[in-house]
Amino acid sequence: MRYVHIDNVEPGQYLGRTIFSANGSVLLSEGVQLTVYMITTLKRIGVTMIYIKDLQFEDIEIPELVSEETKQIVMKQMGETFHSIRSGKDFNTKHVIGSIDNLLEEIMQNKEVLVQLSDIRTEDNEMYVHAINVCMMSTLIGINLGLSMPQLRELAIGALMHDIGKLDKITDDESPDRKRHHTWRGFEVLKSKRELNLLIAHVAFQHHETMDGQGLPRRLTGDEIHLYAKITAVANTYDNLLSDLSEGRRMLPHEACERMMVLAGDKLDREIVIQFLRIVSVYPTGSSVRLSTRETGVVVGQHRGLPGRPIVRVVKGSADDLEIKEIDLAKHTTIFIDGVLT
Repeated sequence: MRYVHIDNVEPGQYLGRTIFSANGSVLLSEGVQLTVYMITTLKRIGVTMIYIKDLQFEDIEIPELVSEETKQIVMKQMGETFHSIRSGKDFNTKHVIGSIDNLLEEIMQNKEVLVQLSDIRTEDNEMYVHAINVCMMSTLIGINLGLSMPQLRELAIGALMHDIGKLDKITDDESPDRKRHHTWRGFEVLKSKRELNLLIAHVAFQHHETMDGQGLPRRLTGDEIHLYAKITAVANTYDNLLSDLSEGRRMLPHEACERMMVLAGDKLDREIVIQFLRIVSVYPTGSSVRLSTRETGVVVGQHRGLPGRPIVRVVKGSADDLEIKEIDLAKHTTIFIDGVLT
């Protein structure tokens, strides 16, 4: 498989991974042959990157931190919870906690897998994919920091629900009234659930605070911000950089990692950013890159601890006379990635 921008997808190519809606139903199944109509529809619903099948890279497997099945269960529970909140009804936290336990179990089993946020986003599922991404990354950072299982559980729930305040009808992040900011509204929603530790509510409350005291809603600084919120802030910032169009386009993973390093210290906790950079794939498997040798290839493997030095497969020649070689950048230290081809 190759991970490509939707603008570079051509009719007749085959979809490499299934695309799901927010409620877990299938929009397009893996293996379907893409038509002009399908590609146009994917663009219309906000899809920017997809996996396509490629015979020269059909052996590439994308390592999964959490299975698609578990993600869909979590998204389904979140959908029911969010619907209840939007309707002004009470919601059952037991279902959310139960799905978190399954997600945590898989993360613990696959904790050596580098995170690459390759789930296909649409306008429909964006909020759910974002919440799961932030939850997964926060949990891995927590593992690296040596948190206990009860702490990881609290962190995971808080990270999954960090934006729950955005569902409140009176939320207005532009209002001078800080109590209308989505962080404050999220805190109010979660603290009312007695079965949840109050620290979980503080993740929603503090994930937009910054180390320099310029954040929202209370302008807390340094140690005034709880560890769970600092961790979630790092994961939330990274995923937003990959999905936000406020700067004209979404950043690529290596660009977002560079921005995270710039933010470390003033905006984000420096030690947590360091741990984050150890768990994320800078150049996701399946992405096309240009090497300093002027060759182009596709990332086919990763190294834990060296996320910026993946294994790249270079294919040259015609169909009848192919030259295929793999360059392990961890071993070929004089070769580096010069650019990512979108």
